[in-house]
Formats: sequence, structure tokens, C-alpha cells
Amino acid sequence: MPKLALITGASSGIGLEIARCAAKDGYDLLIVSEDGQIEDAAGFLRAEGATVETATIDLGTEEGVDELWGRLGGRPLDVLVANAGFGMGHRFVDQSWDAVRATIGTNVTGTVQLLHLALPRMLERGEGRILVTGSIAGYMPGAFLAVYSATKAFVDSLCFAIREEIKDSPVTITCLMPGATETAFFDKADNRDSMIGRSPKDEPSDVARQGWEAMKRGQSNHVPGLMNKLMVAAAGVLPEELVAKLSRWQQETDEDKAREKARAAS
Repeated sequence: MPKLALITGASSGIGLEIARCAAKDGYDLLIVSEDGQIEDAAGFLRAEGATVETATIDLGTEEGVDELWGRLGGRPLDVLVANAGFGMGHRFVDQSWDAVRATIGTNVTGTVQLLHLALPRMLERGEGRILVTGSIAGYMPGAFLAVYSATKAFVDSLCFAIREEIKDSPVTITCLMPGATETAFFDKADNRDSMIGRSPKDEPSDVARQGWEAMKRGQSNHVPGLMNKLMVAAAGVLPEELVAKLSRWQQETDEDKAREKARAAS
């Protein structure tokens, strides 16, 4: 019986590329997204020979995660890739509460709930691997990406803590911590018009492949790219106030600057 990989946030970007890695390794796929693009992703994967099921579900709600888990039935889950997540740019006070709540719901609550459902089953079987998409943003007070960065700090920390708790079992959890990657994130976050939004970024296929291989090796975490590793190292020694200023320099958009100017003039 083919092994099964459940991959969330798989309609594009890193999630889709991880699904391609899983398919190449012979896994059947259950891919999930909250938008209809998941069917396009499934068609692409099937054209490459993958066996794919899809689910269009909002994983930012408890009901959504329960619905997804129900789709598994009693089937063994060999790999869980908790990749779903998003964020909003701009100043915290300029973000809508709905956007803030959705970011926390998907990045934090949905991820925790999914892990809480999957881990007991894997531990009971004595088999399974989990890959969670965190971010190097979790090491940095992310001015103009404040809520997103805070959620990734939570996710990064959670993965390391759970790994220690289950270290005596065959089940592994790996945290993939990419930096800026060329995905739809910057368009959805509405900060494409920022320094980092305009800068060259890592390719999602490279990030996904490195994360997938790190998971297969049972690594605790993986930060793709030398520059991202240097940023993590710097964030560990620089004062938080300076790191926040650097984040502002990277993330503040021309729109944010115009709003600040208008506020100062009023």
C-alpha cells in the first residue's frame, strides 16, 4: 500500500514543490488549500504521475482542521507537512482585525491543532515524519510584518520543544525555516513594494527540496541559504531594537511611508 503524505498550503509555492518531492518519492498525496487553485495544483501533479486527493478547507478554524482530519478516516499518515500560512504587511494598527485573526488562526491555531491530532497516531504506530514550515522571521521582531513574525516565532519554538519531548520515539519533527522566497506571499501580504519585496529571493523548488531532504534525515531544522543563516546568527546577537529597525528597513512599503507622512502632517 503506498504511503500517504498530507501537505497543507499546497496550491503553489513551497507547498506545491514539497508535494512534488513527496510524489517523486512514491507517496500518495492529500493536498490542501483554502482556495480553488488546489485543483490546478492537483492537475499539475497528476500530469507528473502522482496520485492526488484534494481538499479545499480553511485551516484557520477548528472546524476546518477537524474536517480535514475526518478526510483521512483510519488511513495511516506517514508524512505531515504543515505548510499552510500567510501574513499581512503594513503597520499593526493599519491591519484589519479580520486579517490579524486569520493569520493567527492559520499559522498558530491550525498548525497546533493539526500536530495535536497527527502526533498521537504516529507515536502509536511508531512511525511518521512531520515537516513544519516556520521561518527565519521567527528570530526577528518583524516591524511591518509584526503578527506574522510573532506567529513564526511560536511555530519555530513549538517544533523544537515537541522534538525534545518525542526524542525517544522513531517519529521526527523538522522545522523548515526559509527566508524570503519567490512565492505569492508578498502579493497576498501587500508588501511587494518594499525593499525585500523587490529584492531577489530564493526559489521555492530549492527551499522545498532542502526541507524535504532535511525531514527525511530526521533533522531538527533547516535554514536554506548562507545569507539566511547569517541573518539568523545576527539576530541572535544584535539588540532586538536594532533587529526591529532592520526589519522596518526591509518591510516598510512606499504606501506605509506615505501614511506616516500624512499622519505627521495632520
